[in-house]
Amino acid sequence: MPTSRKAPALGLLTDHVGFHLRLAQLAVFKDFEQGLGEIGISPAIYSVLEVLQQNPGLTQSKLASVVRLERSSVVPMLDKLGQRGLVERMASTTDRRHNHLYLTSAGVDLLHQANERALRHEARVCARLTPTEKQTLLKLLHRFEA
Repeated sequence: MPTSRKAPALGLLTDHVGFHLRLAQLAVFKDFEQGLGEIGISPAIYSVLEVLQQNPGLTQSKLASVVRLERSSVVPMLDKLGQRGLVERMASTTDRRHNHLYLTSAGVDLLHQANERALRHEARVCARLTPTEKQTLLKLLHRFEA
């Protein structure tokens, strides 16, 4: 039976927002990996480092909530970042159940490198959009977060 050169039919997926968001995410993450993978930064790690830079002393549970990661996956990530000397935990002086998180100077330096690469990544993935289209896309995506 000859194979068709025509693209396979997607059926109902053609109009499914979630399916197309997933395809877009895969493309964006692939580009991100190509730009930041060599310095050991994944999208999740980048988010964690940036949020900690903006919010020194954030607790682990608040960090997990802000970057939308399961608390159970944040602990091993923070362990790895701690082993790399990028993040340090400091026990709370008011509640022994909480640790406050801070970037180390090495973490700040790596984040600076990552930010430069992330800006180039953002330019690449948004190259097909006008500035107005990018703002519209961001506004629409924010609706899913609400």
